[in-house]
Amino acid sequence: MELNNSNVKKILQIIVFTVLLYLGVKNLNLVAYFISWLINLLFPFLLGAGIAFILNVPMRSIENGISKIKRKKKPISQKLNRAISLFTSIILVIGVIFMVVFLIAPELGRTFITISVRLPVFFKNLENMSEELLLQYPAIAEYISDFQVDWEQVGQNIISFVKNTGGPMIQSTVGIASSIVGGLINFFIGFIFAIYILINKENLQRQVKKLIYAFINERIADKFISICSLSNRTFSKFLSGQCLEAVILGTMFLLVMSIFRFPYALMISVLIAFTALIPVFGAFIGCIVGAFLILIVSPVKALWFIVLFLVLQQLENNLIYPYVVGNSIGLPGMWVLVAVTIGGSTFGVAGMLIFIPMTSVIYTLLIETINKRLKNREIPSDKM
Repeated sequence: MELNNSNVKKILQIIVFTVLLYLGVKNLNLVAYFISWLINLLFPFLLGAGIAFILNVPMRSIENGISKIKRKKKPISQKLNRAISLFTSIILVIGVIFMVVFLIAPELGRTFITISVRLPVFFKNLENMSEELLLQYPAIAEYISDFQVDWEQVGQNIISFVKNTGGPMIQSTVGIASSIVGGLINFFIGFIFAIYILINKENLQRQVKKLIYAFINERIADKFISICSLSNRTFSKFLSGQCLEAVILGTMFLLVMSIFRFPYALMISVLIAFTALIPVFGAFIGCIVGAFLILIVSPVKALWFIVLFLVLQQLENNLIYPYVVGNSIGLPGMWVLVAVTIGGSTFGVAGMLIFIPMTSVIYTLLIETINKRLKNREIPSDKM
């Protein structure tokens, strides 16, 4: 190999990379600490970028809609269009959150009142059943009568436990309070940062492209920007498809539960739609809560609600979700399930939300690469 300037530069880059990799592997704890410190430092801005990405989905649609309307009439300035679209998107997202809260909160209040009224009856029935059980099985009554508890010792143990854990409990309470305050501050900083991103997104995009082309080879930079554009489109389509799927599922539950006169139809439907934003498995959380609420009113209807949920969930998993979300991001239903399973087992709920569009990006790039290689190798189509 000829030792020209280009080759020497490549050799030096390989040496530097190897040394850094060796030092990183040798000091994994230090690297992990540095990464954790860096993430904590940048968390408000990462949060702001996430908020900006979510708000940009409805904002882009509103902005394009206003432009089309005004194009036929009187033109509107881009700054005014951006301001109207941003404000409308924020109000829309906040409105959805408040609508969910105000639909569920009053129903929860009435549910707790119903539970408080029905619980004494439930315990009275439980007491009668236990008395009948003791009459039928005297051996159990004898065992209970022989079983004695030293209540004085139990009381002393409780007092000792409170004394020993009082300080840590106070410290943990203070820690939780400071975490809440810190979280609110981070959210406020992130929200302001998100507004700056959305207002100047074209300028930021142009500056990032300049930075990439200034320090990276043009061919690699083109490929990197292409992948970023594909990822942006895929994640946006996934977010809108996930919201549409949640609305469809909630509407299905509301209609069926109203037809069969299930209690708490509106609240449970909204709760299932809200939890269905977690891919594939999220609606089961709403099912558990809904079944418990219906159980207080009627155990038989709670059983039928579980049957109804399983039927609608199968319909949603096999038809609606793969079609609405899978097709919107170009990912077959089988790979949606694989992505949800791997992402959920690795990173929990966040992994589910990230792995589906990420898998779609990898799937699209892989298909493009495979088709290109097959074309270059001139493989006949009848062999595939």
